[in-house]
Amino acid sequence: MSELEARFNVLRQSADAAAAAAIEALVQDGADASLHRINVIEFAADRALPTDTVLDAFLHAAKLGLFEMSWNLLCPGCGGVLNANQSIKTIEQHDYACAICAAGYEPSLDGMVEVAFTVSPRVRKIAAHTPDTLPIWDYMRQIYWSSGIAFPKDVPLDELMKDIVIDWMELGAGEKATMSLQLPQAFVIVFEPVTHAAHFIDVQGEPTRERQELGMVFNAVQAPTGTLKMRPGPLRLTLENRTDQRVLPQLYVAGDELHHILGQRRKFLSARHLLTNQTFRDLFRSDMLQIDQRLKITSMTFVFTDLKASTALYERVGDLAAYDLVKAHFAVLNEVIGRQSGAVVKTIGDAVMASFPTPDRGMAAVLAMRDAMKKLNADRPAQDLLLKIGIHEGPCLAVTLNDRLDYFGQTVNIAARVQGLATSHAIFATAPVVNDPAVAGMLADAGLTPVPQRASLRGIADELTVYEIA
Repeated sequence: MSELEARFNVLRQSADAAAAAAIEALVQDGADASLHRINVIEFAADRALPTDTVLDAFLHAAKLGLFEMSWNLLCPGCGGVLNANQSIKTIEQHDYACAICAAGYEPSLDGMVEVAFTVSPRVRKIAAHTPDTLPIWDYMRQIYWSSGIAFPKDVPLDELMKDIVIDWMELGAGEKATMSLQLPQAFVIVFEPVTHAAHFIDVQGEPTRERQELGMVFNAVQAPTGTLKMRPGPLRLTLENRTDQRVLPQLYVAGDELHHILGQRRKFLSARHLLTNQTFRDLFRSDMLQIDQRLKITSMTFVFTDLKASTALYERVGDLAAYDLVKAHFAVLNEVIGRQSGAVVKTIGDAVMASFPTPDRGMAAVLAMRDAMKKLNADRPAQDLLLKIGIHEGPCLAVTLNDRLDYFGQTVNIAARVQGLATSHAIFATAPVVNDPAVAGMLADAGLTPVPQRASLRGIADELTVYEIA
């Protein structure tokens, strides 16, 4: 048995069979482009497989060395990859600038960080492993633009861009060249995707026959994007590459057609989604944030649970029986949390803190927890396991505490305090959760009506409206 076959054999045993088979078929028969920066959500949808099942399989495959993960910082405006990282540890907290959009963005793990999978070169060599050899439009599609842009699959990018791109050039390391072209009356962007350099040309006024001049130098320093006014007519563009790699300068007409193409988006696997995945937390415990690294998440849903009167339970049934009951309760919660794309952040005594990517996933989990606990108590007349549940959504910081990924901020504090209001049966939720459209629909379908009440929470200055879901 070859080493590759042995790895796939382990994958078949550790992941869902259909997902593992789909991944193996892709590695064996897929085109090169389909094996670079794989969009897990799109991959699962194309094969009618559950996203979380496929994600778990790719994570196991990455742990086995079949794939490499990349954490790509995206421009939320144009969808370009501003910075590619092999680990979340190398994402920096400073603002990232997009030359095309002439804007800076503070990184957040929601919509700005895409996590994609590329086949390992030890498993199969593909063209994208040596991006300097890719033709320009393959480079743009596979390296510069993210998997979140919904380019038509059956249309080559050069065909798609033919009415947008005025001209382009490939310059080797140290080369210098000129480009002669006619400037249309439009807003033109000279963009180079390797160095992320850009210059804007605002072309307006009466056409001229006199040749206009412009020069650009590409180097390791990314200068702020500048704007120059010119008239329609001939332009001599001088381009000089002072880097040690090739560059690919292009001239775009920045009009409605370009905005339309780049505005077509599809879902992609965000870092936030991955961090709430239990398989990722279990397999990649060491691939978390640096000790002093803090990254923003604009929206995360937190669930806190605790067993009511657990001390009395130990006294009533004895340590051994109580331990077995508490252990069974943890098993139930872990299963429910994982099924709803959540992850256990930590346990403290009998309490659980869990994270979810969206409020609806969190609400689905807490409703399922309550039903599961009822079933667990069904054969116990004393109803020993009484679970208190609180849920809240909001911004937070991802941090490392006690050698594990954790979260910090007021959202976490409120979620914990809301759980303290809960009784043994009712769920307590905050307004951001119950006002989420998907959550509202879920509660309506279940015939549940959240009842508002004002509450003072310890450590929180202002009173909050919380909702009891009986």
